[in-house]
Amino acid sequence: MAKQDKAKFLEAIQSAYPNSDSTLYLGAGVHEGKTIPEAKVAIPLSTLNRHGLIAGATGTGKTKTLQVLCESLSVSGVPVLLMDIKGDLSGIAKEGSDSDIIKERAKSLDYAWKPEAFPVELLSLSGDKGVRLKATISEFGPVLLSRILNLNDTQQGVLALIFKYCDDLGIPLLDLKDIKKALQYLSNEGKEEIEKEYGAISSSSTATILRKIIELEGEGGEIFFGEPSFEVEDLIKKDNDGKGQISIIRLTEIQSKPRLFSTFMLSLLTEIYANFPEEGDLKQPKLALFIDEAHLVFEEASKDLVNQIESMVRLIRSKGVAVFFCTQSPTDIPSDILAQLGLKIQHALRAFTANDRKAIKEASANYPETDFYEVDKEITELGIGEAFITALNTKGIPTALVRTILKPPSSRMGILEPKEIAEILDGSDLVKKYAKDLDRESAYEILSKKVAEIADGEESTEEESQGKSTKKARRKQLEEDPSFVEKLSKNPLAREVGRTVAKEVTRGLLGMLGIPAGKRTKRKRSGLFGF
Repeated sequence: MAKQDKAKFLEAIQSAYPNSDSTLYLGAGVHEGKTIPEAKVAIPLSTLNRHGLIAGATGTGKTKTLQVLCESLSVSGVPVLLMDIKGDLSGIAKEGSDSDIIKERAKSLDYAWKPEAFPVELLSLSGDKGVRLKATISEFGPVLLSRILNLNDTQQGVLALIFKYCDDLGIPLLDLKDIKKALQYLSNEGKEEIEKEYGAISSSSTATILRKIIELEGEGGEIFFGEPSFEVEDLIKKDNDGKGQISIIRLTEIQSKPRLFSTFMLSLLTEIYANFPEEGDLKQPKLALFIDEAHLVFEEASKDLVNQIESMVRLIRSKGVAVFFCTQSPTDIPSDILAQLGLKIQHALRAFTANDRKAIKEASANYPETDFYEVDKEITELGIGEAFITALNTKGIPTALVRTILKPPSSRMGILEPKEIAEILDGSDLVKKYAKDLDRESAYEILSKKVAEIADGEESTEEESQGKSTKKARRKQLEEDPSFVEKLSKNPLAREVGRTVAKEVTRGLLGMLGIPAGKRTKRKRSGLFGF
């Protein structure tokens, strides 16, 4: 490739990446192997809800790029949710340390680097210390749960019937032991009851569903499902200085549990979509979500589950939410999702095998054409902390591809000490809010009691009447007894009950998004979950 004029290069970059208060400065462009500080690469905040990708081989600087983006968003007042798979991102909570490498990088960029700490909340999906993340089975609804379990149409119908039965009788489905007990009860002692009211169900289908639930349970699902449910509004907070809160989910154990990760991701996206209002075009995102090691989201996901995640990624941008996937190769992301990503930051790829060379060819073809770089060649030569970048400008048009030297993070490039983690947790109001598990009476207790009563032959008429009370009767009680409503509002456990019921409606309807239009029109819609 012939040498290109530096002035033309500078003009092209400055035109494509205007640097202002409404952009995120990431670094400077490289021309003919030299860093050009004046060629500032700055991404418009207003286009970040078109999502993004950070890709590159191990050791090329992806994690530090992710850290830089999180810091820059926080400074701009954008809250961040960060999924920390490798456990090396907690250092964002503390100031970074100066070094010769940082000084040299900052000097080459003509960038005034300074150490800085950021407001951090530590969240946990497993037994690690932190803000507990949970959701109930009822909130998922039968459609989403079917996607996660990879059920066929017949099995999905059986699961929907189970939900309908429990819904009509006001029996809460909160955790995996609840749905297991419901399946066992309606396959044995309650079989005659459900067939009379709702129609026959296949014992082979219930056995298959039960087996798949046990598999999910073995991957850690019993920890995730339950109460209190996490409220996504707690993710969009700022500190007293106006910095966006960075919520870090500690997921170091999740690599061996990809289905649980997919389950959590779909639950989170759905919850955000269901609860955040439509925002239209914002000057900057309302929330930025970073998914490190993103291949784990799709590794064990069924086609239906991938389609569901794709729908959420496409729709959630209207809620002002930006989603960024961080992975080794762009080919780790399904093509339909990859096509929706506006910002692409490509670190070096390695050409050790035929598959590697194929991945490089595919990655190079995904970027805008450029007169300044031989992308398929230079993509293997990028140094640590160096990447090809293209984004969307304010008109939604892809910007010129630029080889970029990225600025160094301001926070610590390493993990926190146990003492430092304890300090953050001790000062967190959210840890206190979600620390105590709620274990109210639900399907497991209610149906176990019914099984015992059937076995003893002691089920009373009064108990049978209570067992068959409908939601209509419950609503009537609410309308006729103001004191009952008043008691509910003052009782934390009761508030969680009401919140779960309210979210069932949204979650159940939202689940219909994953059903192809042809199938959707054929279903008979009745009841809370749209079946």
